[in-house]
Amino acid sequence: MPEAESLDPRALVALAAEHRGAGRLRDAVLACDAAIRAAPNHAGAWLERGFVFASGGSMARAGECYSRVLALDPGNALAHAGLAGIAARNGNGDAARRHATAALALDPANATATLALATVESEAGDADAARARLEPLVARLAQPEPDRSLAYTLLGDAYARLGEPSRGHDAYVRANADFAAIHATQYAHRPPHLAFVASVADALAEHDFAPGTAPSSPGAPARHLFLLGYPRSGNTLVENVLASLPDVVALEERPTLRDADRAWLADPDGLRRLAAAPEAELAEQCAAYWRKVAEAGVEVGGRTFVDMDPLKGTRLPMIARLFPEAKVLVMRRDPRDVVWSCFRTQFALTNAAMDFTTLERAARHYDAMMRVLELARERLALSFHEVRYESLVADFDATTLALCDFAGLRWDESVRRFDRTAMARGVATASAGQVRKGLYDGSGQWRPYARWLEPVMPILAPWIERLSYA
Repeated sequence: MPEAESLDPRALVALAAEHRGAGRLRDAVLACDAAIRAAPNHAGAWLERGFVFASGGSMARAGECYSRVLALDPGNALAHAGLAGIAARNGNGDAARRHATAALALDPANATATLALATVESEAGDADAARARLEPLVARLAQPEPDRSLAYTLLGDAYARLGEPSRGHDAYVRANADFAAIHATQYAHRPPHLAFVASVADALAEHDFAPGTAPSSPGAPARHLFLLGYPRSGNTLVENVLASLPDVVALEERPTLRDADRAWLADPDGLRRLAAAPEAELAEQCAAYWRKVAEAGVEVGGRTFVDMDPLKGTRLPMIARLFPEAKVLVMRRDPRDVVWSCFRTQFALTNAAMDFTTLERAARHYDAMMRVLELARERLALSFHEVRYESLVADFDATTLALCDFAGLRWDESVRRFDRTAMARGVATASAGQVRKGLYDGSGQWRPYARWLEPVMPILAPWIERLSYA
């Protein structure tokens, strides 16, 4: 077989697209890079590279690729549309409109550009304009595809703002059905994320995860915080609150424990082995963790480091063994708001996202994750602090002061400027639009959809009572 660089760049780009379609994003990037080495000015290779990074949620790198395409081919509608989508996600309405208008002038049927304009209109509060733009789009897209799934989600949001919950619910159902159908083959032979979460709960109940001896490191942070809980509970908001303080650095939803996952979560016996792992193995995985943080471009030495990932509660047994001095912040929010919001939100593809495609699956996943957190608090030698979303929006200063006291941080008024921090840092999670708007009370959003939540209330009711949301 010839070396990749000797192949036709067009063949490599086609191979990259095939890998991307199958979810093999690393292989897709490698194929794009090979095409670019063979032909550095091949616009198609840079475009496909942008598509790959966008598929993986690396929007900044995707944007760099799209910009490179436009430098080589200024009339490329797909690159303009890609930049429009990123700008809309980042809250840059002017750039989104500029690139979307350019894309639609070149290709009036471009769905990505249409979605970018609808996103901008929706964020600006013009639900009527967004609805008018999206209804013809979903009518035109005949098969399940990512653009149609996102269009239905945005249409559901528009109907919600227009006070039409029944039409909104139907749009969210269609969005999730498309999302599930698009990825059905890829996930056909994988166990649901719910099963993994349940296995962690079982391991917490069965084994003792005694703290290891944290190795000293000259580049260690002054304080180490894990911010977790559940998606749509306010994690991104609190991350940016903390990142607004001097000498605090935060990392958003990155697989910092990937090496430890491979060591202890890759097989059913892994968590038992973790409980008995010797100090040398623990030290090796600590070092691997800090390498991942450094590779993400975060300098933690002497500063406070916040590792934010809503579902990292499944890693609490590893955190307890590897980082016994770390503190854990647990976000709480009304279970009904959490489950409804997970169901109606368009997430990047993950195992967990597949569990949010129906209300029942989302409720059962939530129930399993709450069991993990309760067992972790009972059985692990870690310091925990709860932050309630509702308390945060009702009494921001008092709640953030208590949070800072727990974390060992000095409170100052910079925490109130978290929206500016979010704009400056960029937000890759599904909460980007909300955090950029500043503080607002999003509680009770489940109420117009209460009748569709009724079938899952037996699952949620124990947590509503236990967490005092009754």
